[in-house]
Amino acid sequence: MRDAFAAAITALAAEDERVVLLSGDIGNRMFDRFKETAPERFINCGVAEANMMGLAAGLALDGMRPFVYTITPFVTTRCLEQIRVDVAYNDAPVAIVGVGSGLGYASLGATHHSCEDLAFLRAIPNMTVFAPADALEVRGGVDAAIRLDGPFYMRIGKKGEPVVHEQVPSMQPGGSLLVRPGRDVCILSVGVMLPSALAAAERLAADGIDCAVVSMYSVKPLDTAMLARVFDEVPLVVTLEEHSLAGGAGSAVAEWLVDRGDARARLVRLGTRDAFMHEAGGTAHARVWHGIGEDDVVLTVRAAAERIAAG
Repeated sequence: MRDAFAAAITALAAEDERVVLLSGDIGNRMFDRFKETAPERFINCGVAEANMMGLAAGLALDGMRPFVYTITPFVTTRCLEQIRVDVAYNDAPVAIVGVGSGLGYASLGATHHSCEDLAFLRAIPNMTVFAPADALEVRGGVDAAIRLDGPFYMRIGKKGEPVVHEQVPSMQPGGSLLVRPGRDVCILSVGVMLPSALAAAERLAADGIDCAVVSMYSVKPLDTAMLARVFDEVPLVVTLEEHSLAGGAGSAVAEWLVDRGDARARLVRLGTRDAFMHEAGGTAHARVWHGIGEDDVVLTVRAAAERIAAG
């Protein structure tokens, strides 16, 4: 996904002279083509993320369209005040891109895990929040960001994520993508969990459970038309995210559901535990530790579907 972002932002910079890329001491070789295309519009800000965010806000308020890129916790948690006050308060069109979100950098320990960023960023006024699922959705997200005249956050994976779509989808704030239809269960998958959701749906089909899968890439604003349709049409809706259950996309759906007041479906939320992981392991291991591995998804959905069927 990071290579897809590099290609997309380079193509965008060639078309739009307002585009500036600010990097937090990461991805320098990855952006070689960008630097060839627009050398004066690539700024390596070093390990100074708060300053980087303030610089981006200033550039945006002066008519430029800055994209800020580094590892997710360092472009969110480390400079949250600057995002809130410099960028969002001024409604500045800064696109913030966090790479290796969720458990993408699991092997580097808790400093590099980012299971709270959706909660932080969706609580900030004026902010649009995206979580694309594959490289093609990343390209669609970049296209959406440049069209948006306001603050934008996009969390992406690291590398090697399976490509689900056949072409770059059209994406916009408040949108979603139906990837697999189904009538018994709908999994609202957020970001890089989409391949796991699709694999789980295939396994559930063997049990006679017809499972729809939606890529819910827009976490703020939500696709409320899709949610209203899904909660009226299927008996079970499951949110799946590589993010804490506290404040994440599942929480956003639950808030919408409470405010709506009625629905046919039961909601089940799957996300990371409310705990720091104090052991070593890659992304697959970390997902199992947090209870969001593929087997966990299948077992949870199957058990919930059986309880609903039993009345």
